Amino acid sequence: MKDIFAISKLIIKKKLKILSKDEKSSLKLFKEEYPFVKSVDFQKVVQKINNYSLVNKEEAWKVILKKSNKENNDSSIIPINRSWYKYAAAASLVLLFSLSYLFFTKETTVKNPVIVTSSIEIGSNKATLTLEDGSKIALEKGSNYKTATLNSNGEHIVYDSKGKIAEGQIGSNLLTIPRGGQFFIQLADGTKVWLNSESQLKYPVAFVDGKVRKVELVYGEAYFEVSPSTAHKGSKFEVFTKKQTVQVIGTQFNIKAYNDETNIYTTLVEGKVAVSIAGQNKFLIPKEQSDFDVIANSLKVSKVDVYSSVAWKEGYFSFRSMPLKEIMKVLSRWYDVDVAFENKKLENVKFSGVLRKDQDIKEILTTIKTIKSINAYEIKNKAIIIK
Repeated sequence: MKDIFAISKLIIKKKLKILSKDEKSSLKLFKEEYPFVKSVDFQKVVQKINNYSLVNKEEAWKVILKKSNKENNDSSIIPINRSWYKYAAAASLVLLFSLSYLFFTKETTVKNPVIVTSSIEIGSNKATLTLEDGSKIALEKGSNYKTATLNSNGEHIVYDSKGKIAEGQIGSNLLTIPRGGQFFIQLADGTKVWLNSESQLKYPVAFVDGKVRKVELVYGEAYFEVSPSTAHKGSKFEVFTKKQTVQVIGTQFNIKAYNDETNIYTTLVEGKVAVSIAGQNKFLIPKEQSDFDVIANSLKVSKVDVYSSVAWKEGYFSFRSMPLKEIMKVLSRWYDVDVAFENKKLENVKFSGVLRKDQDIKEILTTIKTIKSINAYEIKNKAIIIK
């Protein structure tokens, strides 16, 4: 992987015309050692950059710099023109994925999958809003919905932060995201929440400054960007899940608490949170994750790769040494499919990679099959069989 980052770096610098003499020699050596590099069509790479529009290009470039400069502190890599490095960041990511694919598959023979019939669609923005009176509103592209307190274009929902409601009259709404869906909501206090597939959030339609702001992640996964307490007369923000409470002052974090999983994960991106569960209390600092084992009733905290936990919000699947069984669970939620392993030994085979969520399921499976030598897979209607 180190070589892939290095190759990516050199090719991008060549295209930006900032390649030094030594780097030209290094690139030549790379091409001799890895002939597959010559097969990369840079024009196609450029065309694919738009597929990565959700990536924070400045942060992406920092990642590329960090990865590629671990052994060589070369400050000249940063282009003088700031627009160049934003372009280069996106290009580097696309090129990195292209090179990674070639690097891992150059000597692998791919068997054609068996696809009988397929009605599997890529996930999209959709949800069901349940109002205080129990009525349900289907939210999806092309369906607008508006009341005195909220506005939705069918793909996201924003609550009015200026509306005044008497404390005793504040009701709650329920937002349910189905399998094959995702959704964004901005709460009345300005807090932003991204909800993953098969998730449900319960929240008040308004908040009272000076009092604790409480929401409940009934099940599923959500990324919170909390409006700071200082903007609400010191009001703390609390997120309840099954058996767990996360107390927040103003921060960004991810909670994963699916009903069919026995662990609850809270990952802190920035700020500070306190996780309270089963009489146990832990404070998290950025890049830490709490892991509560429901069966063992144990809570532990560890350092993690934050990106792998929150990539779903940016339009990617990020798998880091993850068993195929767990990967298929993630894919089944997003593509709304059922997955079964005919070859049970493959369930524990681990895979690492970053894949786009807007890819057809067949592309995802073919990539995983190629890299990890899965014998075959079969798609029939909305079911996938791994062989």
